Amino acid sequence: MRLSTFIDENVEPILQAWEDFARTIAVPGKTLDADALRDHAGQMLQAIVNDLDTPQSKQQQLEKSQGNGPASDRQTAAQAHAVTRLMAGFTLDQMVSEYRALRTSVLSLWMCQMNVAGAVEIEDLARFHEAIDQALTESIANYSRAQEASRTLFLGILGHDLRNPLGAILLGADMLLRNGELCDKFVAVAGQVHTSAKRANRIVGDLLDFTRSHLGPTLPVRLQAVDLVAACKRIVSEERAVHPLSDIRCEVTCTGGGRFDEARMEQVFSNLISNAVHHGKSGAPVTVAFTSDAESYVFSVHNLGQPIADDVLPFIFDPMGRFLRPGVSDLGPLAGIGLGLYIASQIVAAHGGQIDVTSSGRKGTTFKVRLPR
Repeated sequence: MRLSTFIDENVEPILQAWEDFARTIAVPGKTLDADALRDHAGQMLQAIVNDLDTPQSKQQQLEKSQGNGPASDRQTAAQAHAVTRLMAGFTLDQMVSEYRALRTSVLSLWMCQMNVAGAVEIEDLARFHEAIDQALTESIANYSRAQEASRTLFLGILGHDLRNPLGAILLGADMLLRNGELCDKFVAVAGQVHTSAKRANRIVGDLLDFTRSHLGPTLPVRLQAVDLVAACKRIVSEERAVHPLSDIRCEVTCTGGGRFDEARMEQVFSNLISNAVHHGKSGAPVTVAFTSDAESYVFSVHNLGQPIADDVLPFIFDPMGRFLRPGVSDLGPLAGIGLGLYIASQIVAAHGGQIDVTSSGRKGTTFKVRLPR
């Protein structure tokens, strides 16, 4: 039996062997389900079958053996697999070990059905090794690119988002040092210094939270008895003071008592409200709502304006995913997005809740947080 035919007829046992091996790899964070473990394996197997069934010249064989296989304008399954494994916490060695397991499982299952290896089967074996090596080359290259992209992303956020507030701090401090009398004008300057320092501190805190979230399954939270409605109203008042020209409305229809990390939840409220103000249509209201049902508290923020792009929406809570999507080669407009939405999603997850977003040009954008009562 030709190897391509064997793979086609035995996809499920091959994928099960891949899944079983991937499940033995220890990575930080939550345990991956079967779909996540199998990931792009099925697509890679199909690409291998197509390669085996495609005629190949001696020159093409030589180029593939040197890691110079045919290039594709579209992202291959192996390239996509590398990024998803990196984001799931796999090391490069662990990802490479999956390919070794795939190679072994396919060949061991195939050889069990072969009594005598003929010339055709030997040729199939060589072609299969070439196809696996090509997929591995693509994965390693994209994995390395993703690692570099993550470093660029962090440095870009740090440099871009800290530059302005720190500049304001230095300017205000210089003015205060040059004048020994704190008149009304310098009181205002001192207020700006305080605001900028808080903003810089929040950015640094987000970066630290991002790091912590990759060292364990969830962000650390300190649960205590709090009133989330009071916390929500307090943040709304602060955002109104920071954005006096914005129409921020607050609709509360319940009480919000329970065990939560108040400081963390205030961070969620602040991130989502300030995000809505920043990206919302000028002059249109930003509506904050706090409701409940039998099982959950529901906090939502709605704004009108430019909808979130369809290619960004699946990655809206993952800055790495937004940066690494096909077609993005540098920071560009992504540099100012920051980590607010990612941190908010991690805080909600640490409370056992869920955060979702819907966005359209007609209905606007709504972020909805659901927390168990």
